[in-house]
Amino acid sequence: MDIDFDLYRHEIRISSDPLVRLSAIDVSPELPKRTLIFIHGFGGKAEQWQYQMQKFALDNRVIALDLRGHGLSDKPTSGYDMPRIQLDLETALTQLKVSTPFVLIGHSFGGAVVTEYALNHPDHVEKLIIIATAGEFKLKPLFKLALNLPASVLRLVGLFTRRWLHAPPHALRPFYLENLSQWVGWDRFKKLQVPTMVIRGHRDLVFDRPLFEKVAGSIPDGEDVDIGVSGHMVMLERREAVDRAIARFLKGETKKSWRDDSSLIVSKSARDELKSQRVWLNHYENGVPYTVDVPRIPAHHLLRSSVRRFPNHTAIFFEGAKLTYRKLNHEANRFANALLAQGIGKGARVVLLLPNVPQMVIGFYGALKAGAAVVLIPPMIEPEELTRQVKESDASVLVTLSMWSGLAKQIQRDAGTPHLVLTDPAEYLPLPKYLISRWRNRGLDVQNALHWNRWLSAQSDKSPAVDVQPGDLAAIIFTGGTTAQSKGVMLSHRNLVANALQTRHWLPDAEEGRERFLCVVPFFHSYGMTAALNVPVSLGAALILKAQFQTLEVLKTIKKYKPTIFPGTPSMYVAITNFRGVRKYGINSIKACISGSAPLHVEVQESFEKLTKGKLVEGYGLSEASPITHANPLGKNRKVGSIGVPLPSTHAAVVDLKLGRKEVEPGQIGELAVRGPQVMMGYWKNEAATREVLTDDGWLLTGDVAQMDEEGYFRIIARKADMWYPEKPGAPAFPRDVEEVIYEIPQVKETVVVAVAGHPFAFVIAGKEKPSAESVIAYCKRRLPPHLVPRFVIFMDDFPRTFIGKVLRRELAKRYGKQIAGE
Repeated sequence: MDIDFDLYRHEIRISSDPLVRLSAIDVSPELPKRTLIFIHGFGGKAEQWQYQMQKFALDNRVIALDLRGHGLSDKPTSGYDMPRIQLDLETALTQLKVSTPFVLIGHSFGGAVVTEYALNHPDHVEKLIIIATAGEFKLKPLFKLALNLPASVLRLVGLFTRRWLHAPPHALRPFYLENLSQWVGWDRFKKLQVPTMVIRGHRDLVFDRPLFEKVAGSIPDGEDVDIGVSGHMVMLERREAVDRAIARFLKGETKKSWRDDSSLIVSKSARDELKSQRVWLNHYENGVPYTVDVPRIPAHHLLRSSVRRFPNHTAIFFEGAKLTYRKLNHEANRFANALLAQGIGKGARVVLLLPNVPQMVIGFYGALKAGAAVVLIPPMIEPEELTRQVKESDASVLVTLSMWSGLAKQIQRDAGTPHLVLTDPAEYLPLPKYLISRWRNRGLDVQNALHWNRWLSAQSDKSPAVDVQPGDLAAIIFTGGTTAQSKGVMLSHRNLVANALQTRHWLPDAEEGRERFLCVVPFFHSYGMTAALNVPVSLGAALILKAQFQTLEVLKTIKKYKPTIFPGTPSMYVAITNFRGVRKYGINSIKACISGSAPLHVEVQESFEKLTKGKLVEGYGLSEASPITHANPLGKNRKVGSIGVPLPSTHAAVVDLKLGRKEVEPGQIGELAVRGPQVMMGYWKNEAATREVLTDDGWLLTGDVAQMDEEGYFRIIARKADMWYPEKPGAPAFPRDVEEVIYEIPQVKETVVVAVAGHPFAFVIAGKEKPSAESVIAYCKRRLPPHLVPRFVIFMDDFPRTFIGKVLRRELAKRYGKQIAGE
């Protein structure tokens, strides 16, 4: 997958009087082999190096600068002479904390800039590469005449040159007069002391041919590479050939036969070091990086980047309506400005008690733009628990649906929340649907409540100027509370950005601006927030919103909008697989699914894939890790029955259940521990609980029992709270060991095993043909050791579940424990 360079842009202040800022793209893997600095030419920009940066960023830190007057850098009226440009470069490299020596690469007049730097700082430059660079830069008479026009005329000319010239003519004029026209490189080249390679396009006609051909001969031991069928922009026109030449030169090789081409061999030193520490990296799919450089941006810049690249693409499909990325961004800006107008800004908490409707997406990114933290709470939990979570978060505002106004009034009163915003889910639907919804919800109001449309309509759609840092709190998500009272997980902007990009890079075949995500897993759950919201937004994909999962409605939506990626839960895939006539709804548009929130059983996976012809793989995560830490590769390297391998930049280990943090050998059972940029800041107002799960060196103890095999694949056995110890043989036993066997019975749709008084009991949802309890137990006796055979089999219509569909095992044990004991 291509790197979105916009996320890795930085502003570098190189002068305060006048204010001049350079724009820089800076991308690095976890253990870079070396640093490559790219400098564009006269009228160029940093993005002209996109192919070389994509190629070499896997193993190296790559930096591309927009020189002053160019690209996204400031464009002052003066300061374009060579000494000033050199000072700009030196200041930028210092502020970016670039270690020396590094590789310096320049194109056209950028070659002159890097030559001067290498002469001034030969000890800083490991190797020098100059591309399409001449010894003198004699412009054609027409261009010279144009650059001598008055500045006022040049500004008008600039309106017509924006698409192909990446610096305005009024900035290029002093650059030419003070620098390019005066530079002569023949004597400068002779003084170079660093290894240098010259790459030129064979058909380059921008300058006279001898001005290119004599360059390499003027450099002591200079290597000359003449690329055929290419002109001045050789690194764009023949990028593979240029990449091969650079790779050979960096490796210190002279020209060899194509059979020995070093660029076809992945650089090994840094990557092998990582692979020796993380054996699972051997099984990554092609195109998935070992590490992800987390850009130093707030999370809402994921939206900003897609708006810049795909402003007119559809961002949201919702019940027949759609919003473009530009419209979505404008609405998020209005929401942010509305918060700020109420005095709700940086450091405040904003509760979004909403399903998957456009207001949830707008409120999420709008709150982040205002510098506030989003508090995500599931609407389906008990009112008392809702109130506790809102009160505990010290929220300044509660945003919810007008149809829930009674509940909202109770929460506001009991939690003491200052502001309440009510919205109708149909406010972004066509007028007839909106009017029908307003009529249905008439009379549902709260005194002094703010109303979404009127509240936002008075605000500007310009982005607010709030300084939001990557380490700032972005979200508080309350855990599901399956084993204890739910706790507020604090996630920073860096956590959210990291996990979105880690997951996005796990889908190497996803096409930016072209995918459609079926977003039915709720955004108020950490898995939905990342996999169904931040990931598609980072891709510029369309979000197909569904407020709730109803099998028939979801299938109709699939038929209408043809989603390509479907993050979901096992219960969703089970419901779709078992729906009668499912094939007629065109579910074969789905090409990739990552299942989260609960274990994905093998039978479910195989059945769903047979229907869709796409790939359904199991992933794993927890709210405390933003949440995704593991996933199976989508291609041939997946391992059915496992949660796969850790995501890029994620380290994982299995530690002893009793001794705590001592790592166990592959194949042994222990507690799963993870470490990476997605691991939470801690629990909200609960330092004691934070210390129980976060170690001083950044490891998160997940509370899940797991195994890692010799190849680095992990398998979740159970929650620590769900395992039990049989009297004999004394080793721990786990529900999944029994469940996988029961799933082999064709009549079983879903099963859950719970230990009561140290013995397993099976709860089963059956299809139309219901097996007998005796037959299930008999089958288990043939496949399982005696201590794992269920004592009883209880048939149910459905299980008690969390809002995300996860079965509440403790509720089953509580509900049926006494009944079983009595029998």
